Amino acid sequence: MFYIETERLLLRDWQEEDIPIFCNMNKDKEVMQYLPKVLTEEETKNFYNVIKKEFSDKGYGLYAVESKEKREFIGFVGFHIATFHIDFTPCVEIGWRIRREDWGKGYATEAAKACIDYGFEVLGFKEVYSFTYVINEPSQKVMQKIGLEYVKKFNHPNLDLNNPLSPHVLYKIER
Repeated sequence: MFYIETERLLLRDWQEEDIPIFCNMNKDKEVMQYLPKVLTEEETKNFYNVIKKEFSDKGYGLYAVESKEKREFIGFVGFHIATFHIDFTPCVEIGWRIRREDWGKGYATEAAKACIDYGFEVLGFKEVYSFTYVINEPSQKVMQKIGLEYVKKFNHPNLDLNNPLSPHVLYKIER
C-alpha cells in the first residue's frame, strides 16, 4: 500500500525485498554514525518486525521510502511513538534514515515534509516531535527545513550521562 506520494518518492508499506538493502544500510558506519551502533542483520530484522508491528497496532509508522526514478527502497521516513521516560513522552516522533548513496538529494526533507502534512491532515496529530544527538547537525537541518522549532536540550534517559551521545536536542511542530 502507498501512503504518501511526492514528486520523487513513494512512501509505502515495507516489502520482503527491502530487508537486504535495509540490513546493508544499518551496517554502514557512516549511516549509523549518530546512532549508538551499527546493527547486525538479526538486529535489523528485529527492527523490521517492530516497524511492522507498529503499523499493525497504530495504522502508521516508519514508511519505506522508494525512489520513483530507481524503483527501489532507499530508506525510511515516518512516525514512531517515543515512550522513554521524560517530560514530553509519550509522543509522536518523526524520524528518518536514508542510505548513504542517496544522501544530499533532499529525500529526507521531501519525505518528512509530506509525512508531517499526512500526520496532521489524515492521521489527526496535534503535534509531532523529533529529537537527535546534539552533534547530529544534518538531522537538525532537516528538522528546521520541515518546520519544526527548537524546544530544548536534554539528556536522553536511556543513555549514560557520560556517553557523548546523551546530549540531545528536541524539536516540535504543532498543527
